[in-house]
Amino acid sequence: MTEPQVISFPAQDKSHLPAGHPDVAFGRVGVLLVNLGTPDATDYKSMRRYLKEFLSDRRVIETPRYIWWPILNFVVLTKRPKSSGEAYDLIWNRELDESPLRTITRSQGQLLAERLKPLGPKVVVDWAMRYGNPSIKEGLDRLTEQGCERIVIFPLYPQYAAATTATVNDKAFEALMQMRRQPAVRTVPPYHDDPVYIDALAKSVKKELAKLDFEPEKIIASFHGLPQEYFDKGDPYHCHCAKTTRLLREALGVDKDYLQMTFQSRFGKAEWIKPYTDETIKQLARDGVKRIAVLTPGFVADCVETLEEIAGQNKEFFEEEGGEHFAALPCLNDSEEGMDVIEHVVRRELAGWV
Repeated sequence: MTEPQVISFPAQDKSHLPAGHPDVAFGRVGVLLVNLGTPDATDYKSMRRYLKEFLSDRRVIETPRYIWWPILNFVVLTKRPKSSGEAYDLIWNRELDESPLRTITRSQGQLLAERLKPLGPKVVVDWAMRYGNPSIKEGLDRLTEQGCERIVIFPLYPQYAAATTATVNDKAFEALMQMRRQPAVRTVPPYHDDPVYIDALAKSVKKELAKLDFEPEKIIASFHGLPQEYFDKGDPYHCHCAKTTRLLREALGVDKDYLQMTFQSRFGKAEWIKPYTDETIKQLARDGVKRIAVLTPGFVADCVETLEEIAGQNKEFFEEEGGEHFAALPCLNDSEEGMDVIEHVVRRELAGWV
């Protein structure tokens, strides 16, 4: 499956080229937005194909192959496609027949292209997924075909983790290794403490809280989890999440007790970094807290982890333990605040190239 490029520009002036010169595009700068990934559909085969690619990534699962391969193929991939498909089905974009993550990421690419138009036709924007379609290789191929000799690769993760940012870069470099005419590339570093990002989060939280018909007693900042072993090996992800949360507290003028940091989406039996989102939410309800709001600052776009896991499962956990009012605040997505962040980071990385 190949998605059309986000934006195209008029043909280049090649009148200065000598007769017989190959008809090639040149001189442009590309931007490739890359998010985690999405299945093409919610049926068993589509989910199995997506999960196999995702869970075969050695950046995601570091368990030795001789142990993980039989578990993945004979246990995980026989059961999980059905349950994951059911979760995706609950949040599926019926109108476009795709996941919300694909819908939002496409929109982010289109809006970024519009915002960068003042830079002229030299800049081309496209988007891709680390797992599923459109692939990173397809995105890089489309950009190079349009004459992009320099490309900014933007893994859409504010906080760095080897299992997210690094694997995007790995896949991009893998594609570059196959190219005869290889573009120069820049990879976007984490921006967990960028003032524009923190300001956008604070504005979004204030705006969404103002829409509620109740005042939360607690706010939870839930980030995707990470195995404790990866943290112990030196992954900076937990530190990045903690700094984002601290800076967001300062921007909102609240304390640590009111805005708490937690981690969601555990997988398997190993210990993951704590505190866990689901257990924290349950305990708050048991302690008598009746009103909470949950935001997910590490997700650039709403997806199954935010729309089904947080807004669905964790809402049920809270209410089952006695909670009464639960709000899942949307991600920055393609909002003005969200696009301000993406544009800011891209313009910063384009410096010297445009």
